[in-house]
Amino acid sequence: MAAISNLYIDAGSTFNAIVTVRGTDGNVLNLTGFSVASQIKKSYGSLVAYDFITSIYDAPSGRVKITLPAATSSAIKPGRYLYDIEITAPSLEKLRAVEGLVIITPEITKI
Repeated sequence: MAAISNLYIDAGSTFNAIVTVRGTDGNVLNLTGFSVASQIKKSYGSLVAYDFITSIYDAPSGRVKITLPAATSSAIKPGRYLYDIEITAPSLEKLRAVEGLVIITPEITKI
């Protein structure tokens, strides 16, 4: 089962987070050779998705980095969304590592 972690993102700002991925046994998962993907959607069935830029930050420590550039966060209407982080093993087995809500707060200053 995926860990639950909610995110708060200021529209118009660059957002970065580093997440430690754990296996089903609770131990840190060595992500050597793995790939990662993450998206934001308004609902589970939404056709519109916003992609995080993802990377394996520190494979032996199970750390993944997700980034949402300022231009992307600015394009998302403020409100409540859903997201998840999925990892894919070299064997192509997939695991939803983290999921939760994303709250996009409105941008005030636009320079």
